[in-house]
Amino acid sequence: MASQNTTPSAVSSSGITVDAVTGERYIPSSVRADGSKRREIRVRPGYRPPEDVELYKNRAAEAWKNRGKTGGVPGAEGLKEPEPTKPSSAASNKNAKRREAKKKAKGTPDGAVAGPNGKDISQIDNWRASSSPPGDKKPAEGPEAPAAEVDLEAEREKKARNLKKKLRQARDLNDKKNQGEALLPEQLER
Repeated sequence: MASQNTTPSAVSSSGITVDAVTGERYIPSSVRADGSKRREIRVRPGYRPPEDVELYKNRAAEAWKNRGKTGGVPGAEGLKEPEPTKPSSAASNKNAKRREAKKKAKGTPDGAVAGPNGKDISQIDNWRASSSPPGDKKPAEGPEAPAAEVDLEAEREKKARNLKKKLRQARDLNDKKNQGEALLPEQLER
């Protein structure tokens, strides 16, 4: 057994320490849960407990386990794929259009009040007059013109869908009426 005045140097994962002076390996004494003292245990030279034995790691097996983490090509781990700039689904396209419309609506200055055509009402002297004389028509400038065309086109498509839906519902109600089913007063109005 090691003496009390020697200093242990390294502790392994199994708890075995090596006496720095003598080089003996031992498990130090400890106190049990009930308060009794566990004595110091000497470890035979050459013995390695299972906790201290390193597992053999095959390079190919390790590479196979980590294949998805590294990115696939050695040396190209820092590169990233470019993210798609356009939304892919119809819903995401619709949400993107909504976001753009909100940004345009917020584009007016804080103190200004936007009118129905998006112009600042406080800047117009005669609110019934348009911003330019009727004979003076200038071609639209900048990126706002294509965006306005897209918005108008989207609104037309939306109205067309709504009208088609109402017509379909009216036809369905008409068919029900022809078959003799009882309709509600609201349905008869349609």
